[in-house]
Amino acid sequence: MRTPVRRQTNRHASRLRKEATDVEHLLWGMLRGRRLLGHKFRFQATIEPFVVDFLCVEARLIIEVDGSQHNAEADAGRTQFLQSRGYRILRFWNNEVLENLDGVLEVIIAALDADTQG
Repeated sequence: MRTPVRRQTNRHASRLRKEATDVEHLLWGMLRGRRLLGHKFRFQATIEPFVVDFLCVEARLIIEVDGSQHNAEADAGRTQFLQSRGYRILRFWNNEVLENLDGVLEVIIAALDADTQG
């Protein structure tokens, strides 16, 4: 049985929303308001001790947008924790979102479709 994701108030998440990058705002514009296949996404959502860029609770899908400061080694424990709780994680570089937004959306749509078929 999956543990429910509760809407949590997190000052860190609130600050991240206020300080979001242009790339995060661009992608959020495509995900918000159930614009992508009717799925609801949350922006800078809290999952236990972590804040993720975008979360679709119903599909158990996390989308992360990474900039040049991203360190895969530092995120390994975080990724393992989230995956152990049943989340799938898609990661995109900032430049992927900027240069190939349609391709990024296609990958997200494929992940959402896989969820509805599986």
